[in-house]
Amino acid sequence: MSESRIPRIMEPAPNFESKSTHGLIRLSDYTTKGKWVMLFSHPSDFTPVCSTEFIEFAKRHDDFERLNVQLIGVSIDSIFSHIAWIRDLESIAGVQVKFPVIADLDQKVSQAYGLVHEAVSDTAAVRSVFVIDPKGNVRALLYYPMQLGRNVDELIRIFQGLQTVDANGVSCPANWVPGDPVIVAAPATQEDAAKRTTDGGAGLDVKSWYLSKKNLIFPEK
Repeated sequence: MSESRIPRIMEPAPNFESKSTHGLIRLSDYTTKGKWVMLFSHPSDFTPVCSTEFIEFAKRHDDFERLNVQLIGVSIDSIFSHIAWIRDLESIAGVQVKFPVIADLDQKVSQAYGLVHEAVSDTAAVRSVFVIDPKGNVRALLYYPMQLGRNVDELIRIFQGLQTVDANGVSCPANWVPGDPVIVAAPATQEDAAKRTTDGGAGLDVKSWYLSKKNLIFPEK
């Protein structure tokens, strides 16, 4: 089997129509409704690391929901395997798995997103995450080894950061979390760079001409 090309950041995410635990679904079903999508793959049902991830995703479902994020799982397992595994997880962990899981038996989704890495296996998807915005573009992608589970706090932070970037035209510094200062764009001319360091800017914390931060003011709810 030839390796498929992995979609890159700011490229259109490949659309798909696939059977899932929620019936037939399409990526465009969600993006056309203005939702963000987290498409994530796992190597196999009924495996320990994947089980801990699914339980945590289920526990944090409301956090993703508040960010208008639709979770979609995918692996090269059957619908019946998915259903049996999900029912088992819900029973042992006391959670509800509310997101669909694609049964990618024909590997169409796996090939479109480069989820099958033959050095690992040609019959199972690696552990990966694709962050897709409401315009249908890939905004972030992460790949993990088989033995390392995902950090759900970080996945949520990615959506928080990207939504902050899009809404405010800023950037997020290292270790940023909501409420922290954000980075404003660097001046594009020598004149503006000089002004930034001599005059500063209203509400800016100027470290250097190219590095300035500010606090975002959010309206009270």
